[in-house]
Amino acid sequence: MDEIFIGGGGPEHGEPQGLALKYANRHGLIAGATGTGKTVTLQILAEGFSSAGVPVFLSDVKGDLSGLAAAGRADFKLHQAFMDRAARIGFDDYAYRAFPVTFWDLFGQQGHPVRTTVSEMGPLLIARLLELSEAQEGILNIAFRLADEQGLPLLDLKDLQALLVWVGENRKDLGLRYGNISTASVGAIQRRLLVLETQGGAGFFGEPALDLGDLMAVDAAGQGRINILAADALMAAPRLYATFLLWLLSELFEELPEVGDPDKPKLVFFFDEAHLLFDGAPDALIDKVEQVARLIRSKGVGVYFITQNPDDVPEDILGQLGNRVQHALRAFTARDRKALRLAAETYRDNPRFDIEAAIREVGVGEAVTSMLQKKGVPGKAERTLIRPPSSQLGPLEPAARRAVLAGSPVAGKYDRVEDRVSAYEILGRRAEEAAQAAEEAERREQEAEMAEREYRAGRRYSGKRVTRSTSRRASRDESFGEAMAEVVMKELKGTTGRRIVRGILGGLFKGR
Repeated sequence: MDEIFIGGGGPEHGEPQGLALKYANRHGLIAGATGTGKTVTLQILAEGFSSAGVPVFLSDVKGDLSGLAAAGRADFKLHQAFMDRAARIGFDDYAYRAFPVTFWDLFGQQGHPVRTTVSEMGPLLIARLLELSEAQEGILNIAFRLADEQGLPLLDLKDLQALLVWVGENRKDLGLRYGNISTASVGAIQRRLLVLETQGGAGFFGEPALDLGDLMAVDAAGQGRINILAADALMAAPRLYATFLLWLLSELFEELPEVGDPDKPKLVFFFDEAHLLFDGAPDALIDKVEQVARLIRSKGVGVYFITQNPDDVPEDILGQLGNRVQHALRAFTARDRKALRLAAETYRDNPRFDIEAAIREVGVGEAVTSMLQKKGVPGKAERTLIRPPSSQLGPLEPAARRAVLAGSPVAGKYDRVEDRVSAYEILGRRAEEAAQAAEEAERREQEAEMAEREYRAGRRYSGKRVTRSTSRRASRDESFGEAMAEVVMKELKGTTGRRIVRGILGGLFKGR
């Protein structure tokens, strides 16, 4: 198998379209308005990669893609339509079948828990996640720098919260080295962390962290496992969703070795609702995404963005997406018409039809496609009927989902949270030791003051030297020399003292 069959058509359509596995790591785009068939296209691509032994990671935004774990059925209402389309496009070996699926969930409810550590996420992505200002991001960078210097592991949110408290308490000393640290900015970061915790994001940070090898597995038959992230509930926290996927992409880029141009990808990564990644993103983050997209293909990873409109993706990144499936775009406004025209201009011309008109006119389950051909040259745009899926169209039943989870190769691996010694415990121990030292110093000071009061009371009422009841250091307020000076002054106030003073002063004046 050297390509994934995408679809074909009748007289009004062109040649059958296939995605060459050799060029599948050169990324791609699936675009189109809501309800035009993007989800089915994503489903059939996932099936194709799995059949070719390529693991897949995708997010299930609407809850529809869990059906990949079950075979389609003849009693499904679209069964006859699927069969008719398969015959029309020449999909002769079309048959229903299930695929190996692993379910994941950041909240640990519909799949295996997904976690990473605060340190692995890094200050740039956490600042993006929390929507921090430039000054607040600067303080976050200081905190991460201090964690590295002082050996403070940042594993979960309570570690970061404890470190920020310590930074705030020591801001004056730290300010001499790192610049001004505002308590208001520290407080603002803490409030954002509290909001993230309330939204359920705290469960994402901790251990055991996700092992990337678990995403790149194949089953006993050599089929690539399809990793499905339950993202329907995650859409309530879109910034967390986008940041997680970007983190995962960055981890793949950093951890995987260079493989050049393999015969097929090592992993294919589908980024649904791609506009969430770029909405309001700072330039530094967009530059990071562009860098990853440009270089990660040499690690054998293909990245496919799914979005409603191609202009949701920055131009520099869009230019790197060689395989295109463009479902219908609606042109109701001037902006829509401009986006439609720009989308059409990104395709290689086909003299058989007008690309702009075709993008506007294609029906549900139909698309304008362009796949990379020999030497990575973009193929001509073609109107294509997308092939029907072999797996179940629509969500999996809850009981069937539980059965898949129970039989998963990673069942039980991520279920129990580990809480080893980290920044929270280390800083807590330091604070406890400092409190004990302060308490001991206060106790000694009180003992010294009590001893001094005993000494003064004994001297005042007995006129004799009083042996101190306990061994102690000299009072912080009065040394032995000061005590002797006090005794001398009392003597000088008497008659003998006045006589001595007069004698000394008289002698001095006489000498003159």
